Amino acid sequence: MDLALFDFDGTITTSDTWTPFMRLSVRPARIIAGQVLLAPVLVGHRLGMISSSAGRRAAVRIGFKGENAAAIRRLGVQYAATVLPGKVRPAALERIAWHQARGDQIVIVSASLDVYLLPWCASRGLDCVCTVLEERGGKLTGRYLRGDCTAAEKVRRLRERYELGRYATVYAYGDSGEDREMLELAQRKYYRWEEISAWEEVKLFDHPSV
Repeated sequence: MDLALFDFDGTITTSDTWTPFMRLSVRPARIIAGQVLLAPVLVGHRLGMISSSAGRRAAVRIGFKGENAAAIRRLGVQYAATVLPGKVRPAALERIAWHQARGDQIVIVSASLDVYLLPWCASRGLDCVCTVLEERGGKLTGRYLRGDCTAAEKVRRLRERYELGRYATVYAYGDSGEDREMLELAQRKYYRWEEISAWEEVKLFDHPSV
């Protein structure tokens, strides 16, 4: 049996799914406040001073702290059923089906939020390792449980949950620098659906010759 690891946003999907969900689920008053409070974060991100992960954490604090957890999870289930199907690449589903036909273990590994990614994965019988919104007493805390599932954290959680040595071959599919560590973990690496032998080849995708 082989192991197939798929990033979600930009790999399985054609675009970001995190931001549209935030726009759907965060109350308008908080969105307005966030536009003001997150302005320095956005500028810092554009200047390369603040990571995407840090920006996501800041937005979650403003958007979700104190909100009813059950209500947000209901929105996540709705989002998974009605919005995500229009964002998924048919070719990605074909590749997942290929791995399923071979009897491989398939895991979606993503910084996307559990409230919508877990329902999407469950409907397809796929394992999921992702970012989890922290909940206490039925309310969201505005924090992540165990942090953002990105970069090296993806690999740490995979090693914690799966015995990687029991798989004959590990496949990994990603599309950004947040997937680097996961791709380096695998024997078969796919960046933006093209197979590479080492991460250093990624620069050919980002800076093609003319």
